[in-house]
Amino acid sequence: MPELLTTDEAADYLRLSERKLYELVAERAVPCSKVTGRWLFPRAALDRWVSAGLIAPAALAQVAAPPIVGGSHDPLLEWALRESNSGLASLPEGSEEGLRRLTQSEVMVAAIHLHRLDGDDETANLDAVAAAPGLHDAVVLGFAQREQGILVASGNPLGLSDMASIATTRARMAQRPPGAGAQLLLLALLARAGIALDDLKLAKPAFPTGPDIAQAIRAGRIDCGIATRSVAKSAGLDFLPLAWERFDLVMRQRDYFMKGPQALFDFMRQAVLRDRAAELGGYDVSDAGAVRLVN
Repeated sequence: MPELLTTDEAADYLRLSERKLYELVAERAVPCSKVTGRWLFPRAALDRWVSAGLIAPAALAQVAAPPIVGGSHDPLLEWALRESNSGLASLPEGSEEGLRRLTQSEVMVAAIHLHRLDGDDETANLDAVAAAPGLHDAVVLGFAQREQGILVASGNPLGLSDMASIATTRARMAQRPPGAGAQLLLLALLARAGIALDDLKLAKPAFPTGPDIAQAIRAGRIDCGIATRSVAKSAGLDFLPLAWERFDLVMRQRDYFMKGPQALFDFMRQAVLRDRAAELGGYDVSDAGAVRLVN
């Protein structure tokens, strides 16, 4: 047997499944090294690791991540989760929180749309996943490109157009939780316009999702907020376009072939998803299901 073992060789040597070995690698519990994109396991180090009793029974009994999609909320994604019979639940708490839960194996998939202060957002999702501790075995799939903008009441009664007009008119503006993609976009837009967050009349507390913002505008509790075109269209609100963004799904490679994600991915490639996206508005799903990164 060679001194450096590949993943399948190491799994056979340790009498573990490859999936369990990947879990131990993710926890940094097993000696290994990544060379040109492949994990290698020094056999002598594995021998010492086993002899020292470092394989704890609790670690070997660790259950898989629950079938939950965490991260950002999206109407098209929630519909696809139901219609695909994926069995995946939704836990919308914001992009950065979704990534955090993914690193802790608290969700199986994270839905993310991240933004940089400098406006270079095309690779923001990929760079965040590549740099995230514990996500060395992640894969990123495209779900859609979405149009984000400012939601206002029908007829735009305050005549809002951009961040400057919102600050000048002291319009009551929604904010999202820290780390949510829409909140990151808001901070980026303010930075480019040279406006401080404190210059806005922000409504409190933060709104969990875009539909929550839409409902508050319709009820007259706030004047505006950032959400997708699909949310505005569904609520009958006016929409002031700001930017198109990448909305991606992140998971560990070992979970890619699980039954739930595979049901979702198969559904994403069907014409019915494209039809629903066109009906909702503000989506480009031409690369839905395409692998954007294998970490």
